[in-house]
Amino acid sequence: MVRERLITLTAEVEAHLDPVLLEHSEAGVPEEDTSHPLLADAPVQSESPTFAELGVRPEIVKALGEAGIVRTFAIQELTLPIALAGDDVIGQARTGTGKTLGFGVPLLHRVDLPGDGTPQALVVVPTRELCLQVAHDLTDAARHLGVKVAAIYGGIPYERQIAQLRKGADVIIGTPGRLLDLAEQRHLVLGKVRMLVLDEADEMLDLGFLPDIERILNMVPDQRQTMLFSATMPGPIITLARTFLTQPTHIRAEENDAGQTHENTSQFVYRAHSMDKPEMLARALQARDRGLTMVFARTKRTAQKVADDLTERGFAAAAVHGDLGQGAREKALRAFRAGKVDVLVATDVAARGIDIDDVTHVINYQCPEDEKTYVHRIGRTGRAGRTGVAVTFVDWDETHRWASVNDLLGLGQPLPVETYSTSDHLYNDLGIPSGSTGRLPLSHRTRAGLDAEEEEQLDSGKRKRRSSGGSSRRTGSSRTEGEQAAETNEETRPKRSRSRTRSRAGVTQEGEQTQSAAPESAEKSASDKPRRRRRRRSSAEQAAPSAD
Repeated sequence: MVRERLITLTAEVEAHLDPVLLEHSEAGVPEEDTSHPLLADAPVQSESPTFAELGVRPEIVKALGEAGIVRTFAIQELTLPIALAGDDVIGQARTGTGKTLGFGVPLLHRVDLPGDGTPQALVVVPTRELCLQVAHDLTDAARHLGVKVAAIYGGIPYERQIAQLRKGADVIIGTPGRLLDLAEQRHLVLGKVRMLVLDEADEMLDLGFLPDIERILNMVPDQRQTMLFSATMPGPIITLARTFLTQPTHIRAEENDAGQTHENTSQFVYRAHSMDKPEMLARALQARDRGLTMVFARTKRTAQKVADDLTERGFAAAAVHGDLGQGAREKALRAFRAGKVDVLVATDVAARGIDIDDVTHVINYQCPEDEKTYVHRIGRTGRAGRTGVAVTFVDWDETHRWASVNDLLGLGQPLPVETYSTSDHLYNDLGIPSGSTGRLPLSHRTRAGLDAEEEEQLDSGKRKRRSSGGSSRRTGSSRTEGEQAAETNEETRPKRSRSRTRSRAGVTQEGEQTQSAAPESAEKSASDKPRRRRRRRSSAEQAAPSAD
């Protein structure tokens, strides 16, 4: 009876709250998170089948229709018929082609309702940013279905996520580390998971999550549906698929001879000197029609240095790298998405899972390590049918690395053109106004900047500062102030009574117990009964022998 009333009350609350806001409030996501609503922004053809024609639940079709999504995207058209039947799938497609709904719709379609609160589907993603985005998309798609979606990720306290798991969840989206922690603490039950998704598997491999993924796979039942999605298929990912997937169907959203890079992205490669790169970057950021821009660096130190230099030159720039705390990274991403800053300088690892569709330019401040890194970097622009610009600076000592990337991707630019900040072809290629310098003109400094964004507090306010009087190390002046305060507040302090016991030769003497009281009570007792004066022997008496 109590459980039925609890379910009724929960249903009444959910009926008056937006599902996205409810899920975010339970998961501890800030009011302004880094995800965005479900959007119909991937390329779709008029002859593509609709979700309703593929037999998707009417509640899901209705929610997608409210977001403007009626027909399937390329990867979804190939994936849904197989995934809806419960078969294992390997989906290979580039970033920004609609892979989330490719596995999200089958998960929501095959969830048993009403559930008992135990997770039925598990989605593993590499980063917190991607976790938030996938959770947001699936929550929007399940708006009319009643499926509870939970986002489990690191960087925030455990308590809120544990409370959400206790309330019950049908679909879990999480990062490997936090999923393992909660599973080992027995807060997350994986014994009833029937559907498992590994999203961005190649990125999880690059981040070193492969051992954690194998541990998670060993925790879920053997009888399950497994879907693996990845932009590239390196050897370890193929081995993982052969080990844990059962007769999977390999699906590619492009033709076999299609390039790995976006065709609608204009790519420029310049051989630049390291001393001239800051000037070249400052001029490139003044190109016409430039919107949000991502600048990639190989090291955390370089990323922070470039961001600080751009800020000093007048640009609204922010950095995202591993040395920053989670709150600072979230602050930079929110400011970038809101347009308060238009230049985001990031390392490759920190940029994993950042899903922003309005990026017009990507600049590789340092040459990428390999072809996969190059594909992931420039995949941030030219997404969802839009056009983009990718610029790569290659230093003299990076020419061999670039030659390898060029050969593997077939870019046709083995020898970058030697370029300086004053080169005419740099201005012509990128559309830089003539007369531009290394500093942004004051008339163009219209962005609010990073300081306009508040940083999220992730410690839940449980840690309190120690008062100034609580420290045991004080200077002489502070000790004097403390003594003065003690004298001032002496009357308001509670009185403490202390009992004292006297002993002689280790034997407690009866009737010798005394009790010390406050000065006021001592004076009062002294006035009632005079104190007996203690007799002292003189030196002559001490020297005289005893009569006995």
